[in-house]
Amino acid sequence: MINEIFPHRFSNQFVVVSDVLDDDYVLHYQNGALLLKCNGDGYELPRKSDVYSSLNFSRKTFMFSLNDVRCFLVWSDTPCSGFNLSYVEVSLLRTLQPQEVAWVGVVGHQLMEWYSQNRFCGKCGAPTHEKADERAIACTSCSNVLYPKISPAIIVAIVCNNKILLAHNSNFRNNWYSLVAGYVDVGESLEEAVAREVKEEVGLDVRNIRYFKSQPWPFSGSMMIGFTAEADETQPVCPDNKEITSAQWFTRGNLPNHPPTISIAGELIELFEQGKI
Repeated sequence: MINEIFPHRFSNQFVVVSDVLDDDYVLHYQNGALLLKCNGDGYELPRKSDVYSSLNFSRKTFMFSLNDVRCFLVWSDTPCSGFNLSYVEVSLLRTLQPQEVAWVGVVGHQLMEWYSQNRFCGKCGAPTHEKADERAIACTSCSNVLYPKISPAIIVAIVCNNKILLAHNSNFRNNWYSLVAGYVDVGESLEEAVAREVKEEVGLDVRNIRYFKSQPWPFSGSMMIGFTAEADETQPVCPDNKEITSAQWFTRGNLPNHPPTISIAGELIELFEQGKI
């Protein structure tokens, strides 16, 4: 999965720092794209020394560390230009290599969006400021403190004998199928969310709901919590025709186009294909 970057080390531990050093990594976003440094057929994160002459460092935010090297978001309004530097759309980072660069880029974009969307207090409307001692935003007037919001969402591989249920979302391109997924609602457990989403989206009752693993998914600010479940294939499959336009059972060796293993959906589908679930 995209977040599994071993032997590289990602650390989101907040560090109190006063300035950006020449060897620190710089994250700069412009119009949904991340500034990267070309390195042969791949990319690497630019360091301050690569971009210092082109970016305004008057406002910067410590983000996290990669391989013990600090990463800073630089809020410069103007795009950066320089030798071997280019902007890559965040949506393309799903398949960008090396994977640790892609992972840092999408997590950084999630945090950048959170900071940008909370410039004013949702409680009293006053301006906010970044706290110096933790990853948080504080109101300048009422002292309300905000922390990054993560939305829990379930995703489930529904199987029956040697078949898996895959669904076509209304937002998918043609012949693209994936697993049933949805956000957890207020007051319900993860298992209850699995049963509800499956019933709402494809009309099936499921049993033997079992936890698989989780995956942070910065593209939507979500924490994807993966499950497997079983269903009786004699039940009619009834797509809701809102989110899901088509859903059907597929056998191994005959799967439609589906997500790659950078996502928990792709990993679960691949495990089914290998006969492991």
